Amino acid sequence: MKKYQVSLSAVLAKFVTFFAGMALSGAVLASAAPQVSLKTSMGEIVLELDQEKAPKTVANFLGYVKSGFYNGTVFHRVIDGFMVQGGGFDAKMQPKRTGKAITSESKNGLKNLQYSVAMARSENPNSATSQFFINVIDNPSLDYPAQDGHGYTVFGKVIKGQEVVQKMKGVLVDRAIGFDDVPVTPIVVKSAKIIKQ
Repeated sequence: MKKYQVSLSAVLAKFVTFFAGMALSGAVLASAAPQVSLKTSMGEIVLELDQEKAPKTVANFLGYVKSGFYNGTVFHRVIDGFMVQGGGFDAKMQPKRTGKAITSESKNGLKNLQYSVAMARSENPNSATSQFFINVIDNPSLDYPAQDGHGYTVFGKVIKGQEVVQKMKGVLVDRAIGFDDVPVTPIVVKSAKIIKQ
């Protein structure tokens, strides 16, 4: 009986060690969020992406980054007191060809807080492709369910370069080629690179 108790204790000890290791590795994985550097004509912005709460959206965004899609695009819509939007047009305001639209993940619990990053879309909640925006203030009216019953999918946040976002939101804008709120001097994304996977 004693021998059995010793064996049982050894087995329990192994299980405790195993589960503690699993918990620790889970914590490490949770903290290893992907990061993307956007080097713009106004300075660098670093985004940290939440692949746990917005896995499809983050995978979609990283796909565009890896392909070089965002290089040479502009922040084409800037509204002080609201947001700055980019990811779909070149410096001549020509639209770039995108991949398929993705399913909305707006129910993920992430909020459209200042410096959060969310997907832009049309009236169809499942129409987001490459365009994204950075909230320059807290925008609770964009959170799920919002007025349209869906809201806008937040998938990350600015962790470096908040001062660049502040400069962006204050640039002079005008109407150009049928678009409102276009910066008079283009804000160009010179490069978009994954700096932490």
